[in-house]
Amino acid sequence: MIDQARIENKVPSTVPRQKICFDEWNVWDPARAPGEQGAEEAYTVSDALAVAVWLNVFVRQAKYIGMANIAQSVNVISPLMTTPEGIQKQTTWWPLLLFSKYMRGSALAVHLRCGAYDGPTEPAWIRGAVETPWLDVSAAIDNGIASLAVVNISEEKDLEAEIEGIPSGIRVGVEQMRGKEENGEVVVKSREVMVSTEEGDWQADRPFRFPKSSLTILRWKC
Repeated sequence: MIDQARIENKVPSTVPRQKICFDEWNVWDPARAPGEQGAEEAYTVSDALAVAVWLNVFVRQAKYIGMANIAQSVNVISPLMTTPEGIQKQTTWWPLLLFSKYMRGSALAVHLRCGAYDGPTEPAWIRGAVETPWLDVSAAIDNGIASLAVVNISEEKDLEAEIEGIPSGIRVGVEQMRGKEENGEVVVKSREVMVSTEEGDWQADRPFRFPKSSLTILRWKC
């Protein structure tokens, strides 16, 4: 549409190309949070992973997206809720926090090869239009520090992956958000998440294991 508008209006090539403003993105379900009842969402781990995937999309498409506004930022369908006792951080707060801290600077192109989800989707035509890999990734570099964000959307299994491009033998920082476990199983419908930070405990000369239902950010000095 931008190309068509530029062509039809004879916009010269000296005029910078317009970018897209992606307005009011978020996760919400009117059936779960009816408007007549205030539309206040109580987000789960599953919703937090959906937000993380959206943030990956924005990083990967940074060339075309100049602005992406979340709807809303406080109360209703937001990551922060106000209560008489103070601020409640919902599950969707944590991917926003991690991306705002680390996914800055310039976007890096990534190539992903892994298995894909092949079950039912809503709407049913989704897989005919886009791929549905188990891992969703984006990467950025800022002041000589590379950051790789990986979402494992599988609710059933951890996934191991070889990551090329990281020099062997360097310290790799690991930040992770995932659901709490009950009886060895991650509860994706939980309204609480676990956020952990580990420094220098992984070397790039072996595959990295991405836990099921998790967001992982790996950071290393280039």
